[in-house]
Amino acid sequence: MRLPELWRGVFRVVAGLFWLYYASQKWAGVGWMKPLIQGAAAVNPIPGVHELLALVVAPNWFWFAVAQAVGETVVGLLLVLGLATRKAAVLGLLLALNLALVVAWEASDPGFRWLYYLAVLVNAELIFAEAGWPALGRYKFVPAWLRS
Repeated sequence: MRLPELWRGVFRVVAGLFWLYYASQKWAGVGWMKPLIQGAAAVNPIPGVHELLALVVAPNWFWFAVAQAVGETVVGLLLVLGLATRKAAVLGLLLALNLALVVAWEASDPGFRWLYYLAVLVNAELIFAEAGWPALGRYKFVPAWLRS
């Protein structure tokens, strides 16, 4: 095992733990997200996204919150285990773009938005990087669709 391979594995696992941390905040319930989701339309300056939030997402906030929680959990588990890492990273990129385009605008400190922008970059990097070590997707007993 070489150091770059170990680094890629550490990078992937830490990104997975990032998603599991955010998902764990929703496992006990998503009710706390209602004012955030409904308030996002009022502060979002992006044309099209603003209207989508107001007309589709805000009235159906519960289903979108549950979908975000499920997505974060799936991405986190797959990345930590090293299974379907590229597919998980694509889903993670979509989740991070969602956060960057919607939730980041609700942050009172503009510098705080960079946390969401960095999540986009991290997941984009994981799409093109090898899974590294350790990764279950490298073993022959894993079905082909779960390999990186």
